[in-house]
Amino acid sequence: MSDEVEAGYVRVRLDLSYDGSEFSGWAKQAGGRRTVQGEIEDALRTVTRSRETYELTVAGRTDSGVHARGQVAHVDLPREVWAEHHGKLLKRLAGRLPRDVRVWALREAPAGFNARFSAVWRRYAYRVTDNPGGVDPLLRGHVLWHDWPLDVDAMNEAAGGLLGEHDFAAYCKKREGATTIRTLQELSLVRGEGGIVTATVRADAFCHNMVRSLIGALLFVGDGHRPPDWPAKVLAARVRDSAVHVVRPHGLTLEEVGYPADELLAARNKEARNKRSLPGAGCC
Repeated sequence: MSDEVEAGYVRVRLDLSYDGSEFSGWAKQAGGRRTVQGEIEDALRTVTRSRETYELTVAGRTDSGVHARGQVAHVDLPREVWAEHHGKLLKRLAGRLPRDVRVWALREAPAGFNARFSAVWRRYAYRVTDNPGGVDPLLRGHVLWHDWPLDVDAMNEAAGGLLGEHDFAAYCKKREGATTIRTLQELSLVRGEGGIVTATVRADAFCHNMVRSLIGALLFVGDGHRPPDWPAKVLAARVRDSAVHVVRPHGLTLEEVGYPADELLAARNKEARNKRSLPGAGCC
């Protein structure tokens, strides 16, 4: 599949953020549900006075209730539309978009850029508190309350056994034809201000429910219900374990998406589209 932009069009990169509380996820859905993609595409059509809806491609599709601080998308616009509107497009979008989604930057993308396939990593944060009194009301939409004391050191010990390239089938919702092999580059937890524990999770890509399932397993270790080696044993089994809970989405935020240097974009796009297998694994 080529990433060459159609003649007469220009590819535009958008950097954006949103509070996912009132959205049914990123992707447009049938039935009129409110989504981030739908809101931005509607606003873009309105401010450019276009009859056509220009479809966005996003770095990572977030689920219902998940937030984003550093989301990236791209859109291909007719060159004359971009030439006419790009100088005022950012401000016009700010006036048209609802307050729970913002576009912070708009710029012509380098050759070969694809918001999804060019990315080399995505970094999420999951925030949880074990404060006996619950969550600060001002943070309740972004922090999970766990009603057992958490041992962060034990959680970090368990996290170490999950790093690297693995088949994360035990922590993913299976999708037909999709691989569950991923490279988990970072999984670490820190207790910060106000006792909030922030988990940083970075990987080349994520399969459905992967981050929230990993956090669910680590919480079971942190509160003493499972030993630190348990999450790695679940991973090795490559099957869903009923003891692994998918935690609620509101504690999860997409913080940042990483891309290679411009001259490496084409190679990365090709690599990202290849279906992976583990060394020694059989085909398909």
